[in-house]
Amino acid sequence: MTDLRASGTFKMPALLNRERAILEFNRRVLAQARRADVPLLERLRYVCIVSSNLDEFFEVRFADYLEAARRAGSGVSTRDLDSVAADAHALIDDQYTVFNDEVMPALQGQGVVILNHEQRDAAQRRWVASFFEREVRPLLVPVGLDPSHPFPQVANKSLNFIARLGGKDAFGRENTIAIVKVPRVLPRVIRLPAKLAGPGRQVFVLLTSVIRAHLASLFPGREVEVFSQFRVTRDSDLEVDEDDVKNLRQALRSGLTTRHFGQALRIEVVSTCPPELYEFLLRQFALPPAALYRVNGPVNLVRLNQLIDQVDDDSERPLLRFPPFEPAWPQASLPRQESMFDRLREGDVLLHQPFESFEPVVQFLREAVHDPDVLAIKQTIYRTGSESPLMDLLIEAARRGKEVMVVVELKARFDEEANINWAERLEAVGVQVVYGIVGLKTHAKLLLITRRERGRLRRYAHLSTGNYNPKSAKLYTDLGYFTAEPDLTIDADAVFQQLASLGRTKPLRALLQAPFTLHKQMLAQIEKVAASARAGRTARIVVKVNALTDVPLIHALIAAGRQGADIDLIVRGACMLPPGMAGVTDRIRVRSVVGRFLEHSRIAYFCWGEAQAEQALFLSSADWMSRNMFGRIEVAWPVRDVAMRQRVIDECLVPYLHDHQDAWQLRADGSYVRIGSDGPSAQQALVARYTAGDA
Repeated sequence: MTDLRASGTFKMPALLNRERAILEFNRRVLAQARRADVPLLERLRYVCIVSSNLDEFFEVRFADYLEAARRAGSGVSTRDLDSVAADAHALIDDQYTVFNDEVMPALQGQGVVILNHEQRDAAQRRWVASFFEREVRPLLVPVGLDPSHPFPQVANKSLNFIARLGGKDAFGRENTIAIVKVPRVLPRVIRLPAKLAGPGRQVFVLLTSVIRAHLASLFPGREVEVFSQFRVTRDSDLEVDEDDVKNLRQALRSGLTTRHFGQALRIEVVSTCPPELYEFLLRQFALPPAALYRVNGPVNLVRLNQLIDQVDDDSERPLLRFPPFEPAWPQASLPRQESMFDRLREGDVLLHQPFESFEPVVQFLREAVHDPDVLAIKQTIYRTGSESPLMDLLIEAARRGKEVMVVVELKARFDEEANINWAERLEAVGVQVVYGIVGLKTHAKLLLITRRERGRLRRYAHLSTGNYNPKSAKLYTDLGYFTAEPDLTIDADAVFQQLASLGRTKPLRALLQAPFTLHKQMLAQIEKVAASARAGRTARIVVKVNALTDVPLIHALIAAGRQGADIDLIVRGACMLPPGMAGVTDRIRVRSVVGRFLEHSRIAYFCWGEAQAEQALFLSSADWMSRNMFGRIEVAWPVRDVAMRQRVIDECLVPYLHDHQDAWQLRADGSYVRIGSDGPSAQQALVARYTAGDA
């Protein structure tokens, strides 16, 4: 990992490296779980999100960081590694404090209760015992360890128990350690029948509590002296030498079978786990003491999402979830009854998700599938989910005899299996499926339709900052852009041609493409603003991305700021640019917005004068990270229409710069402070605006 501290330009605060910035982002997410103005189940959901984020952090980021620390000259020292691990321990301790001391007591006050064995009455214990015998015991296989029963293979993030047994086994031997692996098919949260809950209460038990209460029954004739839950997190990044495989899909399919058993990186046990048991586990997984996380509660808080899903709404208690929100159809710009092709011949259309519905994208493709004048459809796929109306429509298009090409990114992390399955289904009906470029992930979001009109071919395109996934489109803020503008559609076709043929293309007219022109042009735009600042003219930059870690872009922004440009950066996640350093970055402000929806749109606005021609606004699939600029196929496109550009500014930039509920300010030392609790929330204002139909 490149660290700005090594650049020599100025002394970087030690906090500002990528890994610590990621952990700092999760502190902001956890802070949402402490907010009294957030509904209680949503507060629990934020706790679960932090667990999910930390799992991925260890599976991918920390695994890379650990590998870097082992390499000479990587710039990552043992001290850096220990510091990041200490931050992770502190964050997880804080997470369980919020869970145990704030969220769960508040939920209990509203009648949503999780009971452990000691808290259950006799009738509840009988029901739990019956559930265990009927649903759980038949799926458990306790393994006593001895030379012929070695320590079993423990899958990544699976739930397990370790126990020390007293007495002798059935063969008169004193093997003392046993392992119980818990199948993933078992529910982690079980709701008790209403008749056992009592009036006004919804009562749940955790699977760990059910097994714990009946653990001794799995070892008849033995005494369970001590025990603990445990969970191991492993390196889960699929490593495939793309230069040495003949079929990437087959290689990845094979790799998926072993992903769950990569190098161990973290062990979680309950806080009461005796030293002899956790030291035994550390030896088995060849891990240092710093890799042990003793937690005060369930070892997998992610699974508490099952509780959130099972709780019933009740008019007698306060609202436990965010009020339902149905994305609006963009009626003003896209009448439902009008053909998408007819509408796009009049001009471009912008969708602002999740405030506006993703359904027009589905309708766009559906109309193309059923239109006899549509000859060809091309689309990129990164994360579309295991169930997708868009994929079903592409299959139908092929069956109807249309030319269909799909670029499936097989290496979309943790979506590999779903994407491989879709690729196989698409190929089975004759779709031309390609897997992008060796060594580069295809992260661009493009849909291109070619239609015969009046004896000639005309193209229509959809470009997006986010994935073609209807589910995440309800949770992520993104911008979708429909166009029939020739510069953009010809460029989109050129990108598809390159991804399929691997050939060189003519210079693109309007699209910026990584790894070729995107980084260079962003630097050029920053320099244009810097030159205006040097001349004493208007100089303004506003960038909204998920992460800012690319060193040349950071230095360009710093240089522009030092020359007088005013710069605002809205960076949800990791940001390695320290604002507010006197004489260096004091004209740069960095804020992070963490609210109901995941901020995901990527926008870059540059202004180097007063005239409309002296402004530029780009939407993009790419974050400002080196991996996006040089390790992926990405696109960015200009919004040239003045009214549409102003709409993006008014909806996606200005409200976030004035947010005083969900926004956090980055300080020069790498820490964040919440800007306030009273005042406008950008997301809430947009929900209200679109609900009222004022957009």
